[in-house]
Amino acid sequence: MTTSADAIHTTAHHAPLRRRTELPLLAAVYVLYSAVRLVIRGEVGAAMGNGADILRFEQLVNLDPEHWFNRLFANHALLGIPADFAYASLHYIVTPAVLVWLWRRHATHYRVARTWLMISTLVGLVGFAVLPTAPPRLLHGGHGFIDTMAEYSSYGWWGNDASAPRGLGHLTNQYAAMPSLHVGWALWCGLILFRLGKHWLVRTLGITYPVMTTLVVLGTANHYLMDTVAGVMVMGMGFTLAKPVLRTVDTLSVRGRTGERTTSMSVRAMETAAAGKPRP
Repeated sequence: MTTSADAIHTTAHHAPLRRRTELPLLAAVYVLYSAVRLVIRGEVGAAMGNGADILRFEQLVNLDPEHWFNRLFANHALLGIPADFAYASLHYIVTPAVLVWLWRRHATHYRVARTWLMISTLVGLVGFAVLPTAPPRLLHGGHGFIDTMAEYSSYGWWGNDASAPRGLGHLTNQYAAMPSLHVGWALWCGLILFRLGKHWLVRTLGITYPVMTTLVVLGTANHYLMDTVAGVMVMGMGFTLAKPVLRTVDTLSVRGRTGERTTSMSVRAMETAAAGKPRP
């Protein structure tokens, strides 16, 4: 038996998507993400300490592949340069492309998937604020990491400030390594493509893209293994919360519209009654 709340959610879920509301919503969330990520830089000393603590924990449990991948990418330009380009660009290209693909080809799945991505991103922002973390490439004290993006910066548009274009390093937050939203967003894209893709190439891309992104963020020394794990956990939280949040929003929206109609009907009834009264 379908409950009224489920019926409300189903009706809203299958409603036509509206560009005039959807595009501004996505733009607002991205601007919020960029602005908050920039503002919550955290204290540099704390960020360095948190990064070193994460690395020590990984070494304690023998799960620290960052050094091996980083040396591999730094010593072989054929790996390092493409990885730098991937880190600096795909994050901002593939995710919007998958959103557009969902909108055009799988509209009934779009709203839940978009909400999943938005909630996960907001949870990630909380992580940046609570645990500012320096990436491996910025650690001092002989940790031995090589900043491949600085090493190969002459091949791309970036400088010494991660993926920021030259001269715009002050507009990025380099101490937001935990969690890795590069990996989180890539996992979201991969799951969507694998789940909804019809062609085997699309489904294969859904598997390889998040795996490749994980190797890239480790090899370029932009993230720890624990950052990637946290990125996966953040996406899991977003997935769990997406449908309950949508049900709540849809229920409140329907109640609001019902209240507006009731008020409008009451006003019209009062006007009609007033118009029907005989004049003294």
